[in-house]
Amino acid sequence: MITKDEKILKTQESYDATHIQVLEGLEAVRKRPSMYIGSIDSKGLHHLVYEVVDNSIDEALAGFCTKILLTINPNGSLTVEDDGRGIPVDIHHKYKKSALEVVMTVLHAGGKFDKSSYKVSGGLHGVGISVVNALSKWVEITVKRNGKKYFQRYERGVAQKEVTAIGDTNETGTKCSFLPDDIIFETTEFKYEILNVRLRELAFLNKGLRIEIQDLRTDGQKSDIFEYEGGIKSFVGHINKNRNVLHENPIYIEKEKNDTAIEIAMQYTDSYTEHVHSFVNNINMHEGGTHLVGFKAALTRVANDYLKKGNLSAKSKKEDLKLSGDDIREGLTAIISLKIMEPQFEGQTKTKLGNSEIKGIVESLVHTTLSEFFEENPKIANAILQKAIDASRAREAAKKARELTRRKSALEVGTLPGKLADCSEKDAALCEVYLVEGDSAGGSAKQGRNRAFQAILPFRGKILNVEKTRLNKILGNKEILSLITAIGTGIGDEFNLEKARYHKIIIMTDADVDGSHIRTLILTFFFRYMKSLIDAGYLYVAQPPLYSIKQKKQEYYVYSDAELSKKLKEIGDKGTIIQRYKGLGEMNPDQLWNTTMDPEHRILLKITMDDAAYADEIFSILMGNEVEPRRKFIETHARDAENIDL
Repeated sequence: MITKDEKILKTQESYDATHIQVLEGLEAVRKRPSMYIGSIDSKGLHHLVYEVVDNSIDEALAGFCTKILLTINPNGSLTVEDDGRGIPVDIHHKYKKSALEVVMTVLHAGGKFDKSSYKVSGGLHGVGISVVNALSKWVEITVKRNGKKYFQRYERGVAQKEVTAIGDTNETGTKCSFLPDDIIFETTEFKYEILNVRLRELAFLNKGLRIEIQDLRTDGQKSDIFEYEGGIKSFVGHINKNRNVLHENPIYIEKEKNDTAIEIAMQYTDSYTEHVHSFVNNINMHEGGTHLVGFKAALTRVANDYLKKGNLSAKSKKEDLKLSGDDIREGLTAIISLKIMEPQFEGQTKTKLGNSEIKGIVESLVHTTLSEFFEENPKIANAILQKAIDASRAREAAKKARELTRRKSALEVGTLPGKLADCSEKDAALCEVYLVEGDSAGGSAKQGRNRAFQAILPFRGKILNVEKTRLNKILGNKEILSLITAIGTGIGDEFNLEKARYHKIIIMTDADVDGSHIRTLILTFFFRYMKSLIDAGYLYVAQPPLYSIKQKKQEYYVYSDAELSKKLKEIGDKGTIIQRYKGLGEMNPDQLWNTTMDPEHRILLKITMDDAAYADEIFSILMGNEVEPRRKFIETHARDAENIDL
């Protein structure tokens, strides 16, 4: 046996300086693109756009940009144009070339590290326009400044010529066009809807900024203009447009302290869940952070202080109530937007604010301002507090329901639901559970699964719509209670992600309208009460086939009508037998395993959430009390209903 020392001596001879690679310029980005943009799929592709748009937004934050135009061009390229100051073009003292070329070809080069140029910046969160340059077939930059118009073209990150003056102009700004490299990306097709949502959000967060988007591709040209003088107040109004509000106008806070600008808009509705979305320098803080902790602490303290003063009805004053944070935030829609000079981002996805001093600043300002508002607007304060008291009573009822369930479970043989067919593997990271529609499909799934790591939990019919129900009623629903117990994380204030018994939770419903409805009901439950499972990447949707095609001894499975037509053209329809599956129950165990459950061949859609506010809006439309918005949504998306991304 070779010892460690002998192994080192042997490999030292073959491992020398010739094996050390030095990647010059942007070569490192092309070599490992996912390190810089997260992935090379559609998400990474659209990240390129956000990097370019960030530069224009930073000009707006600095007070120099009022308009941004984004255009998806007929050839598949994309252009972002603004009326800011324009990227500097003079010679950089260190690199001895135009500052524009430095910004385009040197990682981490830009004006955002100089606080005299940008007081706050969202672009610091990203990787810069140089990465866009590195991952594009070509980039063309036009800069208008100093009375001149300048131009430069790059191909796969390499400048084709020096920056050249191409004319005179009285305008200022930067225009960047780029075509993503199809050698790098899995797809190079920009999605109008994805870009539309993000640009609308940016317009809300930067009041008065005009953002236009237009799609000039021939398969359906469209355009939108976003401009909101109300800023985040308009944002809250937009989110709540399909809900019943407790007070007409949002409560608005705008303060600045220690170079930290704080803007908060909040409005209560008759909803049973909270809808709080926070941003720092226009970046969505999905994981919260110190600013959110400060906001919640102040809100809870103000509510309980007001309650102690006994300004509510005699019925409420008789009770010695102390409201929890969850109680006071029930039905709350809030947008928290901060502008910070030196943000410290934490968390797995860098979407959590870590600046410790921000908690105290936010808590102090919110406490002072909101206390004054409650004193000056007792009618609104009373409506909010009465809803919180109702939430508190429901929480106590939910607590008793949980305790009753625990006592009942302790008397039974096992605490897991009887209908759950569990797996033998104990490592949660290796385990997966299928949430299956119907007992018939559940039976096939139980027979067809791999018992080592696959668990089956069948549902009977449609579960409760949690969008319209408080937690105490939800815990009374047997199907949902079985789901909560099987997953193991708990719910509400008891939720603990580390206790998840499965790291893959797969929703498997029929490929029909009823199946889609059941899937949406389950997704609504996870989004409202177990969102951390989505954030952790644990939630999936199975894709069962819609048709089987048998021809002689061959059998094919296809997943849509379009795929069926394509396959028939490929193999011919002579001697073919086509079966359309009306439900999962029509498949025998082997078929279900081969098509939908075998990790080697199945198709799973991972549920992700890039924009929580947009997801919030969609669930409110689809599952809320208002019928008209839902009808309008269905009519708008009727033609591509099979492709709606829930």
